[in-house]
Amino acid sequence: MLRLDGLQVYYGEIHALKGVSLDVQRGEIVTLLGNNGAGKTTTLKTISGLLAPRQGSIELEGKPLVGVPPHDVVGLGIGHVPEGRRIFNRLTVRENLLMGAFLRSDGGVDGDLQRVFTLFPRLQERIAQVAGTLSGGEQQMLAIGRALMARPRLLLLDEPSMGLAPVLVEQIFETIAEVNRQGTTILLVEQNAAMALGIAHRGYVLETGSVVLAGTATDLAENADVRRAYLGE
Repeated sequence: MLRLDGLQVYYGEIHALKGVSLDVQRGEIVTLLGNNGAGKTTTLKTISGLLAPRQGSIELEGKPLVGVPPHDVVGLGIGHVPEGRRIFNRLTVRENLLMGAFLRSDGGVDGDLQRVFTLFPRLQERIAQVAGTLSGGEQQMLAIGRALMARPRLLLLDEPSMGLAPVLVEQIFETIAEVNRQGTTILLVEQNAAMALGIAHRGYVLETGSVVLAGTATDLAENADVRRAYLGE
């Protein structure tokens, strides 16, 4: 479904991605693991068109994405839940969700609102509340729900558990797994390696902008280097 080949990405003179290649098959959850600064967020931003690679290619179902504006990337079926949530603080929950459907002209928006409320009942309870007054966990639910309102075929998730209490982390990951079961392919960036590997099918490990390890989630969870570096063992 998604293929990255030889991505070279820079921030000025800083070489952020050094030939990153990976693929995501339809129906999978694929996770990117790595320490801060490894290039995980840069990879997602490049897929979304927020950053332009100097070299390399990105294809979605065989169609090139490099040079495609971010709003057109959304229109092609890629949703992005950014690190830090980036909700519209002054808009209500409902207004935030409808912003996710901004590019849509079909008649399924109301049905997708109900889908989001089924996944996140708390959002329905807060539908008229100003988003900036929500708790951190509720804001994360809203960020995911807003992305789902675009009806993406591929969902990019950047650190969905950041700053959340453990009970909320479990809830968020259960919902991510349910979204995948409903048919959405997911590329997940997550510092909580144990939780990420617990729901992923496959994964890649990034170090200083390069892929250093790839395999099934089970293989990575059993890898001694991964266990020592990311699982605290």
